[in-house]
Amino acid sequence: MDTLPAVNVKRVRGKLARPGCEIYYELTGEGPALVFAHGLGGNHLSWWQQVPAFCDRYSCITLAHRGFAPSSPIQGGPDPNDYGDDLAALLDHLGFAETRIVAQSMGGWTATGFALKAPARVKALVMACTTGVFDFRKCAGIDQAALAAWDATAEPTASAGLEHGIHPAGGARMAREQPTLHFLYREIDDQNRELDKMALRPRLLQRAAATRATRPASRSRLCSSPARRMSQFRRPASPPWPPSSQTRASSAWRKRGTRSISSALRTSTAWSRRSWRGEVGLRPS
Repeated sequence: MDTLPAVNVKRVRGKLARPGCEIYYELTGEGPALVFAHGLGGNHLSWWQQVPAFCDRYSCITLAHRGFAPSSPIQGGPDPNDYGDDLAALLDHLGFAETRIVAQSMGGWTATGFALKAPARVKALVMACTTGVFDFRKCAGIDQAALAAWDATAEPTASAGLEHGIHPAGGARMAREQPTLHFLYREIDDQNRELDKMALRPRLLQRAAATRATRPASRSRLCSSPARRMSQFRRPASPPWPPSSQTRASSAWRKRGTRSISSALRTSTAWSRRSWRGEVGLRPS
């Protein structure tokens, strides 16, 4: 008789009352807190591959950002300035003093907003295809010519794909080679079809501009803090990152004992380069 897999892990679902809305969350597994913050095209379900990979040793926390189903809708759409405070309140509610955070695309606004306000509570931070509230155009050593070329093609590529039913966060290759994953991503995205995402995008960029204007040294302070471990996963269609900064971040990550998170994310199908081929860079998706 085959041995049955151990899948009976702790699971908690609930809604947290916040000013103006309720935040839906799920907690799976036991151990240190590991938060997954989804992008503009997702919700808590976006992490259906990552949670099973980590729930045997972490308390995996997934949430639907305010305004994203099954969290309550917000008239006029959510304000990204509230994302970090929502995460802080959720961690307090669940009884976690500190956490590790994996943030994808729009989720980077949640992660960096929280980390800037409470850096001592962040044990590790993975910025996956996002710079959050920081302007990636100001990264040291960035190839401005390559960035201009990317800017010229990113939105037209996304628009052309949408005309053929291709989600911009998946791209043509994902739709062609992994149609089931592409379909799943679109289905998750469609749960929020009533949300005006085009109106939310400018708010995210305004939030980044405000951070740059008021806290120009924020990123360097965050990266230099001994408790931070940052890693950047680049999509093939992402803006051109300075390679040296990626190498330093990845090296610091491995040396500080979070290699298991990095390795598992790199090998997970949802995070494979094949899955994300053709995505429209760091524009919130």
